[in-house]
Amino acid sequence: MIDIDPNSNGLPGIEQLRTIVGAVMTVGLILSVLALIVSAIVWAYGANSSNPHLSGRGKLGVLISCGAAVICGAAVTLVNFFWNVGQGV
Repeated sequence: MIDIDPNSNGLPGIEQLRTIVGAVMTVGLILSVLALIVSAIVWAYGANSSNPHLSGRGKLGVLISCGAAVICGAAVTLVNFFWNVGQGV
């Protein structure tokens, strides 16, 4: 039987890679907030100008930006969950 676990010190640069991944997650969350603000403005403008196309695109943008924020925030938890599922196979 083979029992292998992740090795956090097996390769040089792992700590720097963790720092880079954390920074990318932060940038993703910041861009999600920016997209949410822009989409909400487009939605409001479309609703107030009786433009259903802009209103619909704004709504879609709000949903997509919220989904992106959820995925960025839950990325580590999702990877850990599927890692544990894979270990049970």
